[in-house]
Amino acid sequence: MISDVFFPRVNGVSTSIQTFRHDLAARGCETWLVAPQYPGRWPDDARVLRQPSRYLAFDPEDRMMKSRPTLAACLALAGKVDVLHVQTPFVAHRLGIKAARALRVPVVETYHTFFEEYLHHYVPLLPASIARALARTFSRRQCNAVDAVVAPSRQLADVLERYGVARRIETIPTGLNLDEFEHGDGAAFRARFGIAADRPVMLLVGRVAHEKNIGFLLRVLGEVVLRVPEALLVIAGEGPALAGLRRAAADAGLANQVLFVGYLDRRGPLLDCYRAADVFVFASRTETQGLVLLESLALGVPVVSTAVLGTKEVLANAAGAVVVQEDVAEFAAAVTRVLTEPALRAKLASAGREFVEQHWSSREMARRLLQLYEELVRTRRVDSTTTRYDSAA
Repeated sequence: MISDVFFPRVNGVSTSIQTFRHDLAARGCETWLVAPQYPGRWPDDARVLRQPSRYLAFDPEDRMMKSRPTLAACLALAGKVDVLHVQTPFVAHRLGIKAARALRVPVVETYHTFFEEYLHHYVPLLPASIARALARTFSRRQCNAVDAVVAPSRQLADVLERYGVARRIETIPTGLNLDEFEHGDGAAFRARFGIAADRPVMLLVGRVAHEKNIGFLLRVLGEVVLRVPEALLVIAGEGPALAGLRRAAADAGLANQVLFVGYLDRRGPLLDCYRAADVFVFASRTETQGLVLLESLALGVPVVSTAVLGTKEVLANAAGAVVVQEDVAEFAAAVTRVLTEPALRAKLASAGREFVEQHWSSREMARRLLQLYEELVRTRRVDSTTTRYDSAA
């Protein structure tokens, strides 16, 4: 695997990589991961190959791997790998394609990011229609450069087909390893941040970015506090929209109703944060899956969310979740019900974990990804044999 991001950078791509590597290993498939170095340390295993990277002034959370050592690290895996799996569309894509050709192995790419609804937030001077057209062209060309594409949801696979992607597209979401979601101390989290034990808490976990539609959730909060005056919205994450959201909360008179806690370690503090919440709220329009929804349900926290793109698949028939439209009044009414009706909250909490156990096992997703790898390797071997035979003839 090669990726432009991995822990300690916290996002859905890092989580997906970690989850699949763990469950692929359990099935006897060992993975090497080529990823950037970060200033902070992370307890990597021996098969994580960190590469020298550059600071990005326009996106200080991320790093750009240096091309020459990164390509060399990939090529040094000759004879050790059967498939090259690209996880991100930047340096990793360009060097991953080049390395796969040199190693003569099939290359897979996971399409994690819905760029059509993402790019215009970061290039505001470019008209949205042009940004979307560029994103579609960019995505089509990248996906058609690999042997197979993994889409985290059926909805995203449909989008790629409409773009004109002609390569094989497999829908393989990132599942959840439920063993990692057995713990968490909500009382400890509340004590740490001075939140009263009985204060109603709404929670959002994720990158604090423009495309996450967090401004909408602030408007929802404004309606909720009219009926639940002590309601608190906790936002766990960091990102480019943080300063703007702080200002927006203050301007709306909600400064005391919003708590920004930054990134939290997934191995403890983040679980505590989930456990401290009464309801998880989500309204992103760009999610290719929405792992945080599954994490919340697995930890017994009811969800109130819109269902767009990847979240539509995650929340289809989801016990433990209340699906609403992107309408402030409707969303606020659903949140208020969950916060004020303990019986409903308990019912949703119990049903949510059972739903994740039955439908979103990470072990099953890893089996499907491994099957794709095996099929691509067999096809490549057959093609190579046929080419040699034709050449000899």
